Amino acid sequence: MTISYDPPSVRPTSTPRKSTSPASHPLEAWVADSKVSEMGQTSALRDDASSVEFPLESPEFTPPAAKTPFYLPGSGCPIKPQVSLAGLTSYRVGGPAQWYVAPRCPEDLQISLEWAKSEGLPVIVLGAGSNLLVSDRGLPGLVVGTRHLRHIRFDPEIAQVQAGAGVPIAQLARLVAQRGWQGLEWAVGIPGTVGGAIVMNAGAHESCIADVLVDVDVLSPAGNAARLGVSELGYRYRTSRLQGGDRVVTQATFQLQPGGDPQRVMATTEAHLERRRTTQPYHLPSCGSVFRNPEPYKAAWLIEQTGLKGYQIGGAQVSQLHANFILNCGKATASDIYQLMRYVQQQVEQRWSIRLEPEVKILGEF
Repeated sequence: MTISYDPPSVRPTSTPRKSTSPASHPLEAWVADSKVSEMGQTSALRDDASSVEFPLESPEFTPPAAKTPFYLPGSGCPIKPQVSLAGLTSYRVGGPAQWYVAPRCPEDLQISLEWAKSEGLPVIVLGAGSNLLVSDRGLPGLVVGTRHLRHIRFDPEIAQVQAGAGVPIAQLARLVAQRGWQGLEWAVGIPGTVGGAIVMNAGAHESCIADVLVDVDVLSPAGNAARLGVSELGYRYRTSRLQGGDRVVTQATFQLQPGGDPQRVMATTEAHLERRRTTQPYHLPSCGSVFRNPEPYKAAWLIEQTGLKGYQIGGAQVSQLHANFILNCGKATASDIYQLMRYVQQQVEQRWSIRLEPEVKILGEF
């Protein structure tokens, strides 16, 4: 038996559109209701990775000239103009998106991507916004929020779990730990989503997402769907072939190790979280680790030894607790944070002849 879980907010409130037959594309594991479903029903996952397209119902459609929200034909999600991104990122900074959409199902996502392509708009995917620094000037094009793509599907027979791109990776870690499944204990302190974790190969405590990933479903700007195995993603330290590309992660399947005692697995998971809470600053907005570790060194050690703990530009400050964190102390701008990042890079390079590379993704003009 396969068990599927979806948050109550998944189903759109608009009039249902004609759906694509579950036998026609690899994304049919989407389940719009919070329920338990058997293999072979609407949540059954196909084994093939064929590509499909969902053309707009009306090729003549053009958005309204006025900067007002509008619905694309066949979609239940509005495309909104000039949406502030500050509240959608963990740094709490950044200007507006030219256009913003938060699809509630893969079909809405495909329709939105096709529209952006037809309009010549760049597409930027926004998960939890926890590893981003968005310019104060905002972002051109279409920003796609994945926060509603939160379906979760368990297969107890083979200890696999399939999760939508918008599922918080920390939530997934807890859910599998409660089953006694091992493999994601390290992820409980990661502030991002499944989609973001896959793209950047998130990791902690000597483990990473590539260790447990089976495959990932992606969409191209043209709306073509494909399934990629972990060997196709070119995983390296905090990067993958998806990073910097134009394909959008919609969901992924993970292989866990079953048979563990749920209480022990949960205890290990909580211990990882407690370790992060005592060594990293969670009391103020940040993006997590700002720079990649230049092996064999740790970025935090290099920054601390350069004497930069507590250094501040505007409202942005290098954390006193963990030097690889830059904090928004209340009134920081994206420019403050960016300038502080540049200063840290310059000072570390001047002393150690090592150029720190950002782990945080910098979006927009600075």
